[in-house]
Amino acid sequence: MSAVDSGMSKTLHNGLQILELLADHPRGLTLTEIAEAVGVHRTVAHRLVRTLEAHHLCRRDRFKRISLGAGLVRLAEPVEQDLRTLARPVLEELTDATGATAHLVVRESDDRVRMLMIVEPRRARMHVAFRPGQVDPIDRGSAGLAILAARPPVPGEREEVALARRRGFAVSYGEIAASIIGISAVVPGANPQTSIGLSLFEAPDEDAVGRLVADTATRLGTLLH
Repeated sequence: MSAVDSGMSKTLHNGLQILELLADHPRGLTLTEIAEAVGVHRTVAHRLVRTLEAHHLCRRDRFKRISLGAGLVRLAEPVEQDLRTLARPVLEELTDATGATAHLVVRESDDRVRMLMIVEPRRARMHVAFRPGQVDPIDRGSAGLAILAARPPVPGEREEVALARRRGFAVSYGEIAASIIGISAVVPGANPQTSIGLSLFEAPDEDAVGRLVADTATRLGTLLH
């Protein structure tokens, strides 16, 4: 979780930390667990949760476990709506062509990325499954590596980032899920920085797949502008 600084509202910061915490625990947490994780007194946590409940951003079940509320759906719906609307048919074409799971990933902060959309193949015998909204470190997995590769080189960057910069797409092996290959390319001109990619069990010709992903990312970038 991010740290609070002097220019921020500590109360709002703590409330948002609770939402981020609950996003990582879909089965819910107790009030005590929330207070300990956020680093506030249980009474403070209670007030924060009550406020979030009033706005339908979290809820309690009959066991008094707290989880995210349905109000977040209404808030999230407009977020990157144009990007998702344009990306879906492009990702569907990509997954139909490869029989692999396609994903749309956006840079959320300096150190992490979030899966905004997952499109699973309709005719594959087996495929990789991910949860939309999943957050991963930006320097792990092909999606984040592709986004990093779109920026100028920095000291200490992974060799995989430099390689992705030369190739026009990034490849990772088992970094997000064991035994899964990721191949991603950045979407030119997208804001926030965005990549599209595939998650595969095997890639006999990763250069060919990488070129297909890169071409598809360029096409989505054209659609966005």
